[in-house]
Amino acid sequence: MDLLILGIYAFFVWLIFIKLKWLPWNTAWQVTVVIIPIVGLSILILTLNVVAPSSADVRVVKYVVQVIPQVRGRVLEVPVEPNRLVKKGELLFRLDPTQYDNEANAAKAKLAADEARMAQAAAALVDASAGARQLQEQLKSATGQVRALQPKLELARTRVRQYKELVATGAADRFALEQAESTLIELQGQTATAVANEAQVTQKISARVNGEQASVANARAQLAMAKAQVDLSRAELGNAMWNLDQTTVYAPADGYAINVQLRPGSFVVAAPIVPAMTFVEETYQVLAMYDQNELRLVQGGNRAEFILKTVPGHVFSAKVDSIVWAQGQGQIAQSGQLPQTVNTAIPPGRFPVKLIVDEKDAGIFLAAGATGQGAVYTDSVAAIHILRMVLLRVSTIMDYLVLKLH
Repeated sequence: MDLLILGIYAFFVWLIFIKLKWLPWNTAWQVTVVIIPIVGLSILILTLNVVAPSSADVRVVKYVVQVIPQVRGRVLEVPVEPNRLVKKGELLFRLDPTQYDNEANAAKAKLAADEARMAQAAAALVDASAGARQLQEQLKSATGQVRALQPKLELARTRVRQYKELVATGAADRFALEQAESTLIELQGQTATAVANEAQVTQKISARVNGEQASVANARAQLAMAKAQVDLSRAELGNAMWNLDQTTVYAPADGYAINVQLRPGSFVVAAPIVPAMTFVEETYQVLAMYDQNELRLVQGGNRAEFILKTVPGHVFSAKVDSIVWAQGQGQIAQSGQLPQTVNTAIPPGRFPVKLIVDEKDAGIFLAAGATGQGAVYTDSVAAIHILRMVLLRVSTIMDYLVLKLH
């Protein structure tokens, strides 16, 4: 761009001083002609670097997922092809499921047995509850029997006393007295039996745990234990089924399995330090690196453009998403030692500006690690932004050239 401006400027100098000779080509004008482009271009470039800052370091970065199986086992199948687009949910590889299938079947059998025991405990609770109600009925019956016998017993005692008085006066025979005494003894026995029965039932009913009859409380406790065991067995079955599901590993997103070395027969383990394969997501981020004093006027939403060497001849339209106001030199690593201060100056860090590609360019494939140049157009001095646009377009045309001698 500078050469283009200088060429146009030289044309007008030639036209004015040489061709048309409107001004004399003397020493004063020669010095003026040299100074004007130097000062003008310097002011123009310095202003352009603030109102439309450029970056020679634009990078395409993508999320990289280390694919690590959740279970260990021998690989049976690796249908994924390296460096080919894989859709989310497609099979990456499959492990031998025999061990985990057996564990799932054992967990199912254990759950069935525990559920049967829980059903038995529930039936026992129903029986205990019915027995408790039966005891209440027995208590009512025993109490009623005692109450019914007491008047008869009092009447028999009265008759015995009366017969004794009559026998003493000769008004009654001895046989009637003996019969009355026999009836009294029989009623006393029946009453004693009824009272004992009432006391026994009362004792059974009075045995309580947490306000509930002991038999019912015990049956309820057995049911709770059986239910807890069923819940545990269900959790074990769920874990076994989950382990079985983990023998098939699927793509976590749209992307590419890079450098696939996994083969059937290999043995993989669930260890973070030993990934089975590396998966690069298709989703990308574009970051433009800027020196610290170039971002004074840059704001989120500013229009931006960038070019990549992998896509020569194309200018990508974008906008500023945000500025990442943090970089590694702003952090001191945790250590028991004091921070080191050295004589040599630490190179100033740069801050990345995250760019969002416009919809019209979003479908173009961008390789992870692709680099290029870019520019952000602020809201200031928009008239000279055209210079930066021209520079970018000239640079992307130059990317067609492969400048090497071999």
